[in-house]
Amino acid sequence: MSGARGLLVLRAGALTTVQDRGRPGYAHLGVPRSGALDAGAHALANRLVGNPVDAATLETTLDGVALRALAPVTVAVTGAPCPVRASGRAVAWGEPVWLPGGAELEVGRAVSGLRSYVAVRGGFGVPAVLGSRATDLLSGLGPPVLAAGTLLPVGPPGPDPVRGADGAGAAGAGAELVLPLRLGPRADWFTAESIAGLWRSGYRVSALSNRIGLRTEAGPPLRRARGGELPSEGMVLGAVQVPPDGLPVVFLADHPVTGGYPVIGVIPEGPPLDAAAQARPGTGVRFVRAGRN
Repeated sequence: MSGARGLLVLRAGALTTVQDRGRPGYAHLGVPRSGALDAGAHALANRLVGNPVDAATLETTLDGVALRALAPVTVAVTGAPCPVRASGRAVAWGEPVWLPGGAELEVGRAVSGLRSYVAVRGGFGVPAVLGSRATDLLSGLGPPVLAAGTLLPVGPPGPDPVRGADGAGAAGAGAELVLPLRLGPRADWFTAESIAGLWRSGYRVSALSNRIGLRTEAGPPLRRARGGELPSEGMVLGAVQVPPDGLPVVFLADHPVTGGYPVIGVIPEGPPLDAAAQARPGTGVRFVRAGRN
């Protein structure tokens, strides 16, 4: 493969997947949206190397990834701040980095936050499924989770220039995750006392969280105002579903397209869900009414 445009995976890390903006619009076929959990960090990484926003990046989890460039490429790392090294030499996080052919890129353990994003100029050219290159852990669509020895092809670079220092001052993970919540469609399934308590109480991010949903723990269970169960109904990104234990679950990119537990409210897309993607287990979680501080 000498001279080929590609990156060879030397160390895959705890969980590294290929992600882009996902495959929205297929819920009627039972296909989740998927895509990068931290959409802002994914977009920034692409912008730094001159890619369109929908180019595929790598999403790492906590302990990064190691890659070898088979030919000269430009890369950038964003998301969770972490040490970045090129052939043993410290290079910039949040800025474009040129790698000569044969150079090794080491994306280290996150200093804060959980997920880092690696973009390469030209994007990762793995085959698309239903118009997306995203790995969907729930449905199994898209490329498999990365393993050592995987060869990732790189697409041709586009016309946009490589940009510098665009990532300066990128926000890291906060000590508390504050999630604005719009009540409904099933808020009436819960007692008024539970809903009032939701605004006053705190939870923690559970270690059982994953790309499907951010699970909470250590807060007061939400009590139902009615018995019985709902027929399965459509679910959206950011839906806050309440299972029988009463502890809220925030649906993330790989969420199922339907569900039968009541949804007490929905977190709007944008920075709050990006922050949820970076929240480590044990991080405090507080729900606030959408539109209020």
